[in-house]
Formats: sequence, C-alpha cells, structure tokens
Amino acid sequence: MNSSRVVVSAIAALIMFLFLTPKSEAAISCSDVLKDLRPCVNYLKSGSGKPPTACCSGASALASAATSTADKKTACGCIKTAAQKMNPNSQLAQALPTNCGITLPVPVSPNVDCSKIN
Repeated sequence: MNSSRVVVSAIAALIMFLFLTPKSEAAISCSDVLKDLRPCVNYLKSGSGKPPTACCSGASALASAATSTADKKTACGCIKTAAQKMNPNSQLAQALPTNCGITLPVPVSPNVDCSKIN
C-alpha cells in the first residue's frame, strides 16, 4: 500500500511541475512573420531608397511581437526560409531595420545561424 501512495504522490508532483513550469514555446508563428514582412518583398528584391511605409509598419510589428528567445528563433527560421526562396538584395535586407528606424531582433538573411539568436 505504501508504495502505491508514493507512486501516486510522485505522479501528482510531476503533473503539478508540468503545469507550473513556464513554456518556452514561441507565441509567434511563421504566418505572423510572413504577414508582417509581406509588404517588404518587392522592396527587398528590387527596391531602392526608403522602404514603403507598409513595409516599415510590418517590420516594426514584428520587432514588437518577437520578444522572447523562442519568438526570435521562430522568426529567424521563418525569415531565413523565406529569404532563401526569394533571394533578397543583401544590402537592402541588411539596411531594412535602419531604413525603417527600428531594431529587428533577427537579420533578414538566407544565411543567418538561427541557433545563435538569443
């Protein structure tokens, strides 16, 4: 009988631990990231000068949304995959945050190592 009480107590403690442990899952999704940066696609492929207002608004929304490390890593992976497919102008991509007057938590690059994002 005592061993069954110990097992039940251990399982109860484990369940409580799982419910009380903060999750490190990203709250942001690739669809969020792509929605925010979609207005930047034409600019990043063949633009010049300042990015369109809608692009900067989207980039700013992404910067505000990607706050946790998990969010930043998720955003990084989404951006990296999209950049590999669309092949952006690297100078425009690198200058996007500065040209929009913001700080993006991840670079817009097909070559970024997302495991190094904190």
